[in-house]
Amino acid sequence: MGNQAPVPATRGHHRGREVTRIEAFVDAAFAFAVTLLVISFDAIPDSVPALVDALKGVPAFAASFALLAMFWWAHASWSRHYGLDDCRSVLLSLVLVFLVLVYVYPLRIIFSSFFEFVTRGWIPSSLQVRTPAELRTLFLAYAVAWTTLGLVVVALYRHAWRLRDALELTRDERIALRGMIAAHWMIPATGVLAMAWIAIVSLAGLAALSPFSGFAYGLMGFTGLAVSLAERRAAAALPAP
Repeated sequence: MGNQAPVPATRGHHRGREVTRIEAFVDAAFAFAVTLLVISFDAIPDSVPALVDALKGVPAFAASFALLAMFWWAHASWSRHYGLDDCRSVLLSLVLVFLVLVYVYPLRIIFSSFFEFVTRGWIPSSLQVRTPAELRTLFLAYAVAWTTLGLVVVALYRHAWRLRDALELTRDERIALRGMIAAHWMIPATGVLAMAWIAIVSLAGLAALSPFSGFAYGLMGFTGLAVSLAERRAAAALPAP
């Protein structure tokens, strides 16, 4: 740990030559989080109907797994490309692990409730939502988890940008890094928009409209456009070699 000097560029522009202790710790923490998703099932099925009921939980597990995999890949890609192991990098990585372990089980419950809603109860959920206020809490919990995890990932990539000279990033790498920062900013941006919608409908006494906050995450489809614009601006600002 400590203020280790960045590793010079290597073949393939991967500066993380070896797996650092913090990177290994993050990988293990994400693996543990996935394990928590699996063992959160109540019991091993002892009959065919019980097996069918257990398999109905697969969509919620798959959605939770995909979300964890997305954030794990963001950290793994950052580690491979920049190989940073200084104090700020370690702190941000630990915060990411903390948030993942805090939100892993609530996320599975949230997705379980979502699939129960869209399938009209065919996929059961262990969480019973009885009032519009509880429904609002459900969507707010997801928005908070999504936003905070996204902010940590953005902070990691912005830290690499601050050290761009020390890392000796090439012009193309700097342009690509600006694009990555823009891509990851879409995560907290959509989360904040979702929370804003929830706040507005709550103040208007229409908490039952909280599920419409989910449309905010559809804006992630514009991530490619955000990356293209950021890279274009970076290319215009950086002198050609």
